[in-house]
Amino acid sequence: MEWWLIYLLTGAFVGFFAGLLGIGGGLIMVPVLITVFTAQNFPVDRIMHMALGTTMATIIFTSITSLRTHHQHGAVNWQIVRNITPGIILGTFGGATLAGSMTGQLLSSIFVIFIFYAATQMLLQFRPSPMFQLPGRIGLLLAGGVIGAVSSLVAIGGGLLSVPFLTLCKTKLQHAIGTAAAIGFPIALAGTIGYVVNGLIQSDPLPANSLGYVHLPALIWLVSASMLTAPLGARLTHSTQTAILRTIFVVLLYSLGIRMLINLI
Repeated sequence: MEWWLIYLLTGAFVGFFAGLLGIGGGLIMVPVLITVFTAQNFPVDRIMHMALGTTMATIIFTSITSLRTHHQHGAVNWQIVRNITPGIILGTFGGATLAGSMTGQLLSSIFVIFIFYAATQMLLQFRPSPMFQLPGRIGLLLAGGVIGAVSSLVAIGGGLLSVPFLTLCKTKLQHAIGTAAAIGFPIALAGTIGYVVNGLIQSDPLPANSLGYVHLPALIWLVSASMLTAPLGARLTHSTQTAILRTIFVVLLYSLGIRMLINLI
């Protein structure tokens, strides 16, 4: 029962910030799941894969509720979504396939590097100055491939990559956040399929009630909470200042990153 409560609280927290900041919440969810899965005696060399796969599956549902709210505010550029999605799908599935061939330690190292990058980016409130026009279909295809590949390796909805990219390409910030929320859906869907397929074809036994690298009990409780809180966070994006909440989120990211780094060392 205590695991269910942890999943519910984590889902509620992650869902809120996913809607608020246009992110998928994986940078919080993955470290929590690693801790819980370790306590549940999951296979050590597959814990990171399970955490990434389960998180990607959760983002499917979080992104739906978040993008719906952003769409209601007219903040989603659907033309960008349509043009970037093919690259997103190819890159994300490829990244998940690559992750399946990596060791848990290597995946953890990549995740730690990215979590420090993300925390620093948010701490400095880095927003690239609009410098370029939005590229055409080929350019968006390539950008989507890179965003998708990196997102699948660290189990994020892509907001930390797509928001700066869209801002650089002269997209209004709120539209960049809303569009990033919409892009999060194909990222999560393709990434989940990749982690399920790669988990099913690997020879070592996985924990009960798992579909590939997706742990279904964790998925159910995480989704139940995150779908309720994601719209709340998305509404606050359009009505309040988020500086204090952003600072709290950054401190938490650094704390989780340091803890994972210590464990790796």
